[in-house]
Amino acid sequence: MASVNLDLNLLVGLDALLEEGSVGGAADRLRLSQPAMSRTLGRIRRATGDRILVRSGRVMLPTPYAEAVREQVHALVEQARALLGPTGEVDPTSLDRTFTLRCHDALTHAAGPAIVAAVRAAAPGVRLRFLAESAVDDDDLRRRRVDLEIAAGLPRQPDLRSELVGRGTLLAVVRTGHPARTLTSRSYAAYEHVTVSRRGRLHDPLDEALRAEGLSRRVVVSVPTTADAFRLVASSDLVVAVPEVLARAGLDAAGLRSMALPLTLPPVDLAMSWHLRYDGDAAHSWLRARVRGALSTAGVTAPGPPVPDPPCAGEG
Repeated sequence: MASVNLDLNLLVGLDALLEEGSVGGAADRLRLSQPAMSRTLGRIRRATGDRILVRSGRVMLPTPYAEAVREQVHALVEQARALLGPTGEVDPTSLDRTFTLRCHDALTHAAGPAIVAAVRAAAPGVRLRFLAESAVDDDDLRRRRVDLEIAAGLPRQPDLRSELVGRGTLLAVVRTGHPARTLTSRSYAAYEHVTVSRRGRLHDPLDEALRAEGLSRRVVVSVPTTADAFRLVASSDLVVAVPEVLARAGLDAAGLRSMALPLTLPPVDLAMSWHLRYDGDAAHSWLRARVRGALSTAGVTAPGPPVPDPPCAGEG
């Protein structure tokens, strides 16, 4: 029987190529140059006898063989990482890793500096990537494109873990010179409004709450981010409703102020979510602890004590 020389790095490369769907994306994930990643793809093609990815216009598409082995390759790589990866403790001072966080834009504004400072102070070798919320539902946590997500609401997927890190209500935000000093349901409905929606929706649960009181409002514009809404509100008499935990930072500097909404609304939960594969990852657990502390520093408080993380080497 002929011997076969196996290079397990090719599995890691193949997994990255199939997950990212491009040489450039795979190179970024593995922190390689594009020429090095292209050479890896060439070696994979020679080893498998398959092209793996083929160009179609401006994108690259997986071959039928690549589609067929995608899940198996990913499972093998995850098993290898679990088998060979460090467990129990992590030394932040020697940690060399890139973490990708996805947050609401207002949350990145409010807590991003505290998160970066907390991580950099203990782990100078760690790099952070902040991504904006996606306009569509996706499986980026499952596919390792995102390591940690902080967003409103709790995920429903059974393979995702989550921790409630903040809870509050909605506030009405207006410009500093806005004629309203306080709001009643009727006066709130009388103003023109902005909605914040990644999907461009012009209606949200506030409309249901107003309808219950026999009222309706006029939404004149929808924008994808809170920052966009704040810019519109700052130069007009428009009103926008945003979660309290996202409205605390930067209102004065932006020429804005907040008021209580005169409506009975359910609380807005803020959750930190990750894939269950990271439950036993000491470095990821360390990151969650840093983010948790930074959110508290930024004024985003949890409703109860967090679940403690495993101890980290070199930390008291």
